[in-house]
Amino acid sequence: MPSTGDRYDVIVIGVGGMGSATTYHLADRGLDVLGLERYDIPHTMGSSHGITRIIRRAYYEHPSYIPLIERAYDLWDDLAADTGRDVIHRTGSIDAGPEGNVVFEGSLRSCEEHNIPHEVLTSAEVAERFPGYDLPDGHRALYQPDGGFVVPEQAIVGHVEAAQAVGADVRAREQVLEWEPTPDGGVRVETDRGTYDAEKMVLAAGAWNDKFTDALSGLAVPERQVLGWFQPKRPSTFEPANFPVWNLKVPEGRFYGLPIYDVPGFKIGKYHHRDEQVDPDDYDTEPNREDEHLLREVTANYFPEAAGPTMRLATCMFTNSPDEHFILDTLPDHPQVAVGAGFSGHGFKFASVIGEILADLAADGDTDHPIEMFRLDRFDD
Repeated sequence: MPSTGDRYDVIVIGVGGMGSATTYHLADRGLDVLGLERYDIPHTMGSSHGITRIIRRAYYEHPSYIPLIERAYDLWDDLAADTGRDVIHRTGSIDAGPEGNVVFEGSLRSCEEHNIPHEVLTSAEVAERFPGYDLPDGHRALYQPDGGFVVPEQAIVGHVEAAQAVGADVRAREQVLEWEPTPDGGVRVETDRGTYDAEKMVLAAGAWNDKFTDALSGLAVPERQVLGWFQPKRPSTFEPANFPVWNLKVPEGRFYGLPIYDVPGFKIGKYHHRDEQVDPDDYDTEPNREDEHLLREVTANYFPEAAGPTMRLATCMFTNSPDEHFILDTLPDHPQVAVGAGFSGHGFKFASVIGEILADLAADGDTDHPIEMFRLDRFDD
């Protein structure tokens, strides 16, 4: 790959949720940064879209996420203040499930271990306070008042504009074809428009990450997801002021949802929707009746006032690691390349701090953030 002569400190491949934040944090440190995005900014082809994305301080996945989510909240607030964009909204959050289930028990444990304000509610108490809910008898719910949602498209645009304001070069509609290490310890990146050299590189390409490195083979697997928006009978019941975001474990599976915002409908999704592993360049991006029925049935069972006409259906992708925890590291054979991958459907809320972490890894080779549980070598055994 002959070089065009364009050389940067860092090239970021992918300018979605994670890549846009990374590009900003690198540029804000005074580094010469190039962000390359295959599609539009923002776009609907990957994982960083969907109008609203849950953010919550109560974290049942693992208490180790709590320091990162605390920093993420601060950075989202900073981005909102600096750009004037409403990227974060606080509605409260509900994590509910039967006695002994990890959704409730894990959220409770994280709040207790980290002194996070919370309340434990019965199903009846949830329904009394938030009439849109009709949870099963015997379920317990953890309510945390700081939960809410991030607006992904606004967040990406905000990070890109902030990055450009401090000198970043961001290019959309430019597909990376390949990259290679250079003899001087840097990288060379070839796109369908040119070739660029850099000292360091960040892989933040979401579902496409494993196409750029064998180190992620089998460790960052794309999965087809579908989201549904249904019109409530009384929309005011499901507005952000009256309806917390939620995670729920029921016999039908593990589901999540959000209030009405920018689409005239209550939003619902299922974790690992229909367990469809896909190639991000070749899968069914059009939702179908089976997808709709799966989401509508659970809406009717537990949020019956929201089970009106369909307003919108949309596909996106999870990219799952084997243990469903993030992958944040440098590549073992190419330490000049940092990678953020395997966000497993629960990563976007962390995008602001993930950008800071990936900027640390690219610029310094390490980070002060607690990321040991996210290192690549955990899969070596």
